[in-house]
Amino acid sequence: MAAPDEHPTDLPECPSAQSGGLLPDELRAWMVLLAATGAVEQRLRAVVKEQLDVSHDEFLVLCLLAEQPAGLRMTRIAELLGRPKTRLTYQIACLQHAGLVTRKSVCGDKRGVEVVLTEKARLLLKEASEPLSETVVQALGRIMGPTQREAMRALLPDVTEPSGTE
Repeated sequence: MAAPDEHPTDLPECPSAQSGGLLPDELRAWMVLLAATGAVEQRLRAVVKEQLDVSHDEFLVLCLLAEQPAGLRMTRIAELLGRPKTRLTYQIACLQHAGLVTRKSVCGDKRGVEVVLTEKARLLLKEASEPLSETVVQALGRIMGPTQREAMRALLPDVTEPSGTE
């Protein structure tokens, strides 16, 4: 965490973004990706709680389901998020209690459970999408150096320099 008098522009570029070390390019890229992911998650936690009143892990479930209008099986959600099924069961129960998802048995498979977003969740995600996406762009812009920001702009054109460096 930055010291109180330290400004984002004073922070060094992510150490793994610098070439010339022991790591091959692929591992260096992976480390930059991990640093960026960590920065985004750290910043998103508060915004997700404020905007959606759910945990970050519950938010990830909602994001997966937002891209799957027909829903997803719980085993697939656990697989995609790399979460234990027991932990996911608790998260889904919390989301269901909040009225954000529904669960139903999969036809022909008595053990299979499919999860679908409710209309309430769709509306909440739509309303929260702008502050959430701004948070992602700002976090990525802050953690990445100029070369990484340029590469990321191919995917996210709005990734910017940290405040004060433009």
